Amino acid sequence: MKKIITYGTFDLLHYGHINLLKRAKALGEYLIVALSTNEFNETKGKKCYFSYNERKTLLESIRFVDLVIPENNWEQKINDVHEFKIDTFVMGSDWEGKFDFLRTYCEVVYLNRTPEISTTKIKQDLGYC
Repeated sequence: MKKIITYGTFDLLHYGHINLLKRAKALGEYLIVALSTNEFNETKGKKCYFSYNERKTLLESIRFVDLVIPENNWEQKINDVHEFKIDTFVMGSDWEGKFDFLRTYCEVVYLNRTPEISTTKIKQDLGYC
């Protein structure tokens, strides 16, 4: 079974997220989503609208997602790849090149983002940030 992993905050879940998850799942049979915890997001200067548990529940309800695990820090990726026997690491193209160091352990794929939508755009349109 080919295992895929992706990482993200997935706050204000939208169709761009769904597109990414659907395309990631198409690369294998089992998709793991490492979901940034609220504490980790705070270290990145991000504030989430939804709590970690709310975001996790939303992701678990998506048919493309097989497992949701917490992302607690930047450094856990190599460990996750080993622990879950990951074949392919997937991220949006806005991260292109940033995770190439993982090529030693698995395939790394950067998928194009859905251009007209982002959580940042939604927050700006709503006056949230």
